[in-house]
Amino acid sequence: MYNPSSTHADEFIDHAEILSTLDEAARESGNLERVKAILEKAARCKGISHREAAILLDCNDPELEAQIFALAEKIKQQFYGNRIVLFAPLYLSNYCINGCVYCPYHLKNKTLPRKKLSQEEIAEEVRALIRTGHKRLAVEAGEDPVHNPLEYILESIKTIYSVKEGGNSIRRVNVNIAATDVESYRKLKNAGIGTYILFQETYNRAEYEKLHPTGPKSNYAWHTEAMDRAQEGGCDDVGIGVLFGLGGYRYELVGLLMHAEHLEARFGVGPHTISMPRICPADDVSLDNFPDALPDAIFRKIVAVLRVAVPYTGMIISTRESARMRAQLLACGVSQISGGSRTSVGGYTTEERHDETAQFDVSDTRPLDEVVRWLLETDHIPSFCTACYREGRTGDRFMALCKSGKISLCCTPNALMTLKEYLMDYASPQTRAEGERLIAASLGDIPEGRVREKTIERLARIEAGERDFRF
Repeated sequence: MYNPSSTHADEFIDHAEILSTLDEAARESGNLERVKAILEKAARCKGISHREAAILLDCNDPELEAQIFALAEKIKQQFYGNRIVLFAPLYLSNYCINGCVYCPYHLKNKTLPRKKLSQEEIAEEVRALIRTGHKRLAVEAGEDPVHNPLEYILESIKTIYSVKEGGNSIRRVNVNIAATDVESYRKLKNAGIGTYILFQETYNRAEYEKLHPTGPKSNYAWHTEAMDRAQEGGCDDVGIGVLFGLGGYRYELVGLLMHAEHLEARFGVGPHTISMPRICPADDVSLDNFPDALPDAIFRKIVAVLRVAVPYTGMIISTRESARMRAQLLACGVSQISGGSRTSVGGYTTEERHDETAQFDVSDTRPLDEVVRWLLETDHIPSFCTACYREGRTGDRFMALCKSGKISLCCTPNALMTLKEYLMDYASPQTRAEGERLIAASLGDIPEGRVREKTIERLARIEAGERDFRF
């Protein structure tokens, strides 16, 4: 029986419950009154259940589909406004002992050059990223206890935080590494990480075991229960996700939402982020082997339904997606994107043949300044903010502010201040002109009072050369 508060993966990701949910969705998706009732519930911005979300996903009525997309955009605006958080991945090592058939890092791939960055090389990569304007990174590494032990990850985090370049630094390091034990999560938290991120890849246990034939990641329960151990170790901001295209998308959507419900039931805090990667070509990986790869229209609908179902959660789209597709997904509910990304080890400092060690092909290859200008031209606020982590607004404290709608009192001023820093330090003249226009327009969205006065004052001080203000 489905039990979201259980500590056992097969209970909070209950296969029978997912199949029952999909059967109900197939029956009820044509019941327009039921769909309308679900949309009315979703419009209260408190979220909907995995069963209700599955019905929305299967609904093919054009008018109601349009309402789903419109509601997703409205909810995203209510919780996140027009802010878009920017980050970059930093690949430390592609050594890996797992046998994941969809990832070129798998152990049997003998054509992929293996590389691990030294601390000096990490520092150079970080300097290169800072020079483009980045303030937050997502650390990535393959699973290999010999080449990439936890001590190496911890030392790398310390190195990243220590680097100063032109008076600026990386202010937040999120971590996307293999499932580990409670004590290791405690060490990561003490090292100052932001969000701990781990993709489930697929929630279908039978498919999971086929896709992960060898290595420690082949243990479905250990991997699926990782977020519980992370929470127990003090990592109160966790990010989940699946790799869409590995299996049936309906199953994966329901599994994702059941995982979110489990975290909410057990810890009182749902996922801080949900990532939305799709399978894409890479060295030793062909889409011909993945018949469930998603077309754009279905992918857009999944994003919209997830936004409606979990309104409080940050949703992430990487440079796997094209510029055109990312533009469409911003309107569906996405609130975080990577920019100017390299998915290879040492890719930010090695221009020549930088893609040899890449984990996947990048579709949106625009440099960060171009991504920032694109966001500004579409009236989004590019945000490099990391204030919540450093002010202790994490876990249940962040969620309480987010669900109440009060988080915008912090987020909008901080987004504008970090944008101002970027414009002063890194932007091209054209980007700076667009940014100054948007800052002036956005100040009008902050209510009269202390917060608005402080924001204006701090923007002026940033222009005079001061940095790192935050609410």
